[in-house]
Amino acid sequence: MNKDFFMVIFYILVTIIIFKFSLYINKKIKFTILNPVLLSAILIIIILKFFNIPYSQYNQGGKIIASALGPIVVVLAVPLYKNRYNLMKNFIPIMGGVIVSIITSLISVLLLCKIFKIDHVILLSLLSKSITTPMAVESTKLLGGNEAITVAAVVITGLMGAAVAPLIIKYGKIKNNIAKGIGIGASSHAVGTTKAIEMNEEVGAASGLAMGVTGLATIIAIIIFS
Repeated sequence: MNKDFFMVIFYILVTIIIFKFSLYINKKIKFTILNPVLLSAILIIIILKFFNIPYSQYNQGGKIIASALGPIVVVLAVPLYKNRYNLMKNFIPIMGGVIVSIITSLISVLLLCKIFKIDHVILLSLLSKSITTPMAVESTKLLGGNEAITVAAVVITGLMGAAVAPLIIKYGKIKNNIAKGIGIGASSHAVGTTKAIEMNEEVGAASGLAMGVTGLATIIAIIIFS
């Protein structure tokens, strides 16, 4: 086995250790802004800069972790299946919430980019910010935007959604689990859904459903209007 193989394994282990440490910090401090994913990203950036490690070198291990995300997302189907009857009973409110979320996301991007005179390519890259990364990248390709900007926007949207969602639920006095899940999943995709699952299984199931439907509906809308 060559040196590159051991370096890849080393970077994967470093990423896992940093994430476990971030989880520990999050549980100890219990501050919503200190999302484990956000904290991990910050710590990894600091380490790469401090030790002058090229991102391309570190990402050799990152690509392997990313390739595992697709199959892992299938796990979200478990709470979805267990809560299928309750979700079907609320089908119309769920679809209404998803549609409102998509419209709100698209209009907010269009208005803010117009107000701040943002370049058109950046605007196209931000339209898919509220859906999961693989879908968002494909949407940006269809629109002719910048994929790197889209990925950054998706990550930031997910992290902010996961961090802010508990506060909105608390101070907005949202009691219904389906409503909590739809709000989180339709606006902050997979990262938000992981937070929803932490709340309880029903919230996680609704969030997973909203994430999938929002992604599919957004792509269909982009294909129709692009």
